[in-house]
Amino acid sequence: MPFSIVRNDIARERADVLVNAANERLAAGGGVCGAIFAGAGASKMAAACAQIGRCPTGSAVTTPGFDLPCRWVVHAVGPIWRGGAHGERGLLQSCYRSMFAEVARLGAASVAFPLISAGIFGYPVREALDVAHAEAEAFLDVHPDVEVTLVVFTRDVVAQGVALLGELREYVDDAYVEGSPHLYDRSAELQELCAPEARPIAAAPLAAPATIDGGLGTPDELAECLAHLDASFSEALFALIDERGLADAEVYRRANLSRQLFSKIRSKPDYRPSKPTAVALALALGLTLPQTQELLAHAGLMLSHSSKFDVIVEFYLARGVHDVMTVNEALFAFDQPLLGSQ
Repeated sequence: MPFSIVRNDIARERADVLVNAANERLAAGGGVCGAIFAGAGASKMAAACAQIGRCPTGSAVTTPGFDLPCRWVVHAVGPIWRGGAHGERGLLQSCYRSMFAEVARLGAASVAFPLISAGIFGYPVREALDVAHAEAEAFLDVHPDVEVTLVVFTRDVVAQGVALLGELREYVDDAYVEGSPHLYDRSAELQELCAPEARPIAAAPLAAPATIDGGLGTPDELAECLAHLDASFSEALFALIDERGLADAEVYRRANLSRQLFSKIRSKPDYRPSKPTAVALALALGLTLPQTQELLAHAGLMLSHSSKFDVIVEFYLARGVHDVMTVNEALFAFDQPLLGSQ
């Protein structure tokens, strides 16, 4: 998908470009920086960085990837957090813009990057995520076919920045309690089991399979039913897009879909999307929860309280949140599939 979040050691992630959260001296450090140097071959990376010299905060430079599973490493220097009143946000934005400018200059098809400055540099995770997402979206607006991946070592990193996390945890817990098949009044069952006259009931014989002539209607009636089927998912989707006067590019970017997948949906009237893809498109169109259920029904899908994925999506839809990246942060924190192309 165009933008995704994965849990991994960034030095093991495969992409054309891996991004190092570097320091101004371009020296080996801890965390991401240490992993990048070790994966590349510490002496080789140190020599390449020494040739460059220094890189000011808010900027980025490129070296070969050496032994890493990438072609290039972009060393991006983010700001150290000093309370927020020392131009940190502007420097972090500049850092990402410089990083993505290097990706574009190199002609890379994929880039994997850490949450810059949110580690030992102390930048608050929520604010760091906001900047990362905004800059990734801006880059993808111009380069929609590049795969952009945020790599974190633990899910807790993203969980710290999930919008409305406390409310979401309660909502998920409540949904599972209310929807549990094990929570029902067992008093009648216990009375029946304790009654002296209670006896096993013999199983009823299986009924013969029904046939068209045996009660399901005539072939003509079946044909009539089939002729009045609801619109397909694709037909319903593009009717909504036309109704809202949206351009295709606007929709698939909002939905975090690749242009190729969206073209496939448009060209195939009988296309059956996965639930993450269908939900992503509903969010991109700004649909309400009932409208989303209606669109999903055209694909034979629905949201229910039997799925944690569904409950999380319902939580944000009920609060009018339609930003796919925001919802994906929560889905990632709960180890659920992300919205967008699969």
